[in-house]
Amino acid sequence: MDILVSSLFAGLLIGMVLAMVALGLTIIFGVMEIVNFAHGEFLMVGMYTGLLTAQATGMEPLLTLPVAAAAGFLLGIICYFGFVKFVIRGPMVAQLLGTFGLMIFLRNLALLFFGAEDRAIHQGILVGKSFNIGMGVIAPATKLAAAALSVIAFWAVWLVINRTKIGKALTATSLNPQGARYMGISTERMNALAWGIGGGTVTIAGALLVNFWSVNPFIGLLFTMIAFAIVALGGFGSVSGAFFAGLAVGVITEIPGIWDFLTYIFNFGWMADVPMTSLKYMWVYLAYFVIMIVRPRGLFGWKR
Repeated sequence: MDILVSSLFAGLLIGMVLAMVALGLTIIFGVMEIVNFAHGEFLMVGMYTGLLTAQATGMEPLLTLPVAAAAGFLLGIICYFGFVKFVIRGPMVAQLLGTFGLMIFLRNLALLFFGAEDRAIHQGILVGKSFNIGMGVIAPATKLAAAALSVIAFWAVWLVINRTKIGKALTATSLNPQGARYMGISTERMNALAWGIGGGTVTIAGALLVNFWSVNPFIGLLFTMIAFAIVALGGFGSVSGAFFAGLAVGVITEIPGIWDFLTYIFNFGWMADVPMTSLKYMWVYLAYFVIMIVRPRGLFGWKR
């Protein structure tokens, strides 16, 4: 039973961070109905920003979040005014290929500057520490802090979207861009803001992840696919859906621990021979494809 509880708790912790990873993707789609294939590379930028800022200044890695947020917000704004505002005038295929090209560009730019080797944080007051939660659950301090800060950041963004005039303008742009323009809302500014918020939230997630996950220029592909799975599960454009779907996907990534528990319970020899650890992300992608086939709108639906 300890194995099961420990796996579920670990899944919920990483799920909170994954929800933050997917938040920016669902915001951009919700406002503009454009899929950002470079979303994982934005996260990579956040991971490198947190890592390099901590190494250069010697500050606590978790305190680099404002720097990562600023870098991501600026990157999102630059990307919007630099090319997104132009490609959205073309057909859908131009938008898809445009963000796909941005993904390739950012990945190779990181490869040029940082090389292909993995880098990780080895300093910080929480690095290497853990807490005994009880019931056999021992949680790394970095993951606990990352999960807590992810929830706080997610809640802050939710408040901005649902409780402020800017958020209402974003929502209006999302529901009816033409009607929003008639009401005096600058939809171009709202589109740029959506990209800025989308970039800022995912780079915050990256700066949190790098506290317990190594970074390299190719890390974005993994998290892009995970973010797509989360957004598909929760519903494209649904902020609350992204949170709960993130928790669900987090638990799915802990299937190896759950599998070990079932192996112990049923005592089947063949179950011990299944390399479930190497297959854990397969279950995330399988969930993504099943959801897209069975319920394309996701569990929480999406805006019309």
